[in-house]
Amino acid sequence: MAVDLDIRSGQSSVAGEIYISAKPARGGLQQQVCEIFTGIADILRCRGACILRERIFAPKKPKDVLLRLRSQIYGELDDGVAPTILVGKPESTGPIMAVQVHAVCSDGRPEVIDVQGRPAGRILRVPGCTYLTLSSISAGPRSISPRTCAGGQALPTGGRAKRGDDATEQARAMMERAESVLKQAGSDFFSVVRTWMWLGRILSWYGPFNRVRNEFFTQRGLIGSAARQSMPASTGIGLRPADGSKCAMDLIAILQPRNSIKHLPAAGKQQCALEYGSAFSRASVAPTPAGQTIFVSGTASIDASGATTHIDDPLGQIKETIKNVRAVLKDTHATDADVVQAVAYCKTAEVQQIFNDLLHRSAGSLKSAIGWPWVTVICDICRPDLLFEVEATALKAGRPSK
Repeated sequence: MAVDLDIRSGQSSVAGEIYISAKPARGGLQQQVCEIFTGIADILRCRGACILRERIFAPKKPKDVLLRLRSQIYGELDDGVAPTILVGKPESTGPIMAVQVHAVCSDGRPEVIDVQGRPAGRILRVPGCTYLTLSSISAGPRSISPRTCAGGQALPTGGRAKRGDDATEQARAMMERAESVLKQAGSDFFSVVRTWMWLGRILSWYGPFNRVRNEFFTQRGLIGSAARQSMPASTGIGLRPADGSKCAMDLIAILQPRNSIKHLPAAGKQQCALEYGSAFSRASVAPTPAGQTIFVSGTASIDASGATTHIDDPLGQIKETIKNVRAVLKDTHATDADVVQAVAYCKTAEVQQIFNDLLHRSAGSLKSAIGWPWVTVICDICRPDLLFEVEATALKAGRPSK
């Protein structure tokens, strides 16, 4: 099989967690889909595992045949929850850039969560841990009235929202929809350990998005002068939801044990992102079914003051970013060997090639990070001068195994 499958796993007394990173060989849609999902399905069946989260990165909106073939190949493994499908820049060769799967082996199966009649999440209950995931939560491309603007104020008859207003409305509605699901599960945003914010045209409205998120978190008591600064780890990146929404989100919440999440607003070489207006922690640490998981937020070539470094220098930004991520891992007492998932977001195909070249010839202090289970995606980063961003997940369950 030509597909590149990287498998990392960890085991506790009650469950095992499996992380699969799949990168296709060259080929057409049907070939890539069959090879990738057959490989993933074989791993899941062999280990008796159920999917918790699944993500497909594509350079353009995939055809319906992708999901149809995936469902046929998965068979009984498909519980009806569609994978998050994310569209980057059309600079990548082939119809699929990468697929990531997070699965679990336990005595109980995850329960499917419906969001407005659509299966969109799962709850897993094992002794000592209740774990919730939500995928592709959005307001939908047509669910916001064109007669209102951000903040819910009515537009005059015949008026038109300013550019970006409908996007910020969708962002607010997206977060309220996720909150509603959490409430139905008997929880709230304080239980959220990790979010991913998929923001189409991110460079045109990342500032307004941050204001929406900051306001939402302030109103809920997650941030503010009297708050305990309970900001989830997060990635905000320029990937378009495949359903046409301007934004969507995935999240992970730890419903039990309560108050078990440790947020690190500042970590490694970087200070709190809230100081320059972005409400996320550099990392979060929480108990998960197989042990303890460290979620490292999207991290870039940014110094302690929040300024971009190595401007117009892709290799410099790549090296600095990886060093920054490794510094966060060190602060959370994780090692390179604990990393079970990593995404390199590259602004252009040229940046991706420079990164791939580094993987093959790296030495010295960066060499140990090259063993991470990398997938690469071509998309915009949150600032025009940022060329590269990395997120990572590490699992401490003894030590992850290949």
